[in-house]
Amino acid sequence: MSKVLVVTSGKGGVGKTTSTAAIGAALASCGEKVVVVDFDVGLRNLDLVMGAERRVVFDLISVVQGNAKLAQALIRDKRVENLSLLAASQTRDKDALTEEGVARVIAELREKFDWVICDSPAGIERGATLAMRHADLAVVVTNPEVSSVRDSDRIIGLLDSKTEKAERGERMEKHLLLTRFDPIRAARGDMLSKEDVLEILSIPLLGIIPESQEVLRASNMGAPVTLNSPMSAPARAYMDAARRLKGESVEIAVPTERKTLLNKLFGRRAAA
Repeated sequence: MSKVLVVTSGKGGVGKTTSTAAIGAALASCGEKVVVVDFDVGLRNLDLVMGAERRVVFDLISVVQGNAKLAQALIRDKRVENLSLLAASQTRDKDALTEEGVARVIAELREKFDWVICDSPAGIERGATLAMRHADLAVVVTNPEVSSVRDSDRIIGLLDSKTEKAERGERMEKHLLLTRFDPIRAARGDMLSKEDVLEILSIPLLGIIPESQEVLRASNMGAPVTLNSPMSAPARAYMDAARRLKGESVEIAVPTERKTLLNKLFGRRAAA
């Protein structure tokens, strides 16, 4: 049975789009048929992170408004065969999205894919509520800082009130993804600890993504970090998160960068 997953947060810049791409690629690498959908109309970035910006002809708005068929707008990833992208429009605004059109597109995507992963825009306006409207489960992305956690708490309230599942009286399955985490800074008190964030938000922890230059490097290369640098700490953390979404029991830890022999040798020389 297919699942619609919304990746959301109240605050911008916490890593929703990179997380959508990384989790989508990780699930696809595990054999799942996955589509990632960009709901950030007017400010699309998911196509850049997926390395498909030059391949966008039709987009989500085109399909919602009936100007293109879904098959025309879907972009198949060149690296992972069972991973696809439905890009957002860069020239329209969010008012072009209609509830009826979004419902129709999501229903059609459910028939074609195991996972429909919706990359929500930041905030609580129309684009965000439409992105979460038809979700079966949600990943709430937050950084270990007070403003990010507070905004995520507001999003959790919307997930429990503005979705179809909530209106039917059903419980929305929610997971916390803690991004840009640095255990050393957390121990010094320079950022919130994992325990602080969990106490405030009170939803299950899906994974902890460590602060790493590999995430930015992958985005600049136009590739999810799980494909661009699969052995890096953030890639391993995203892969573990994807396995948990599939129902596997995987211990939660903060992955660290694995140094190669050359790194260790040069590190010792520098220290000397």
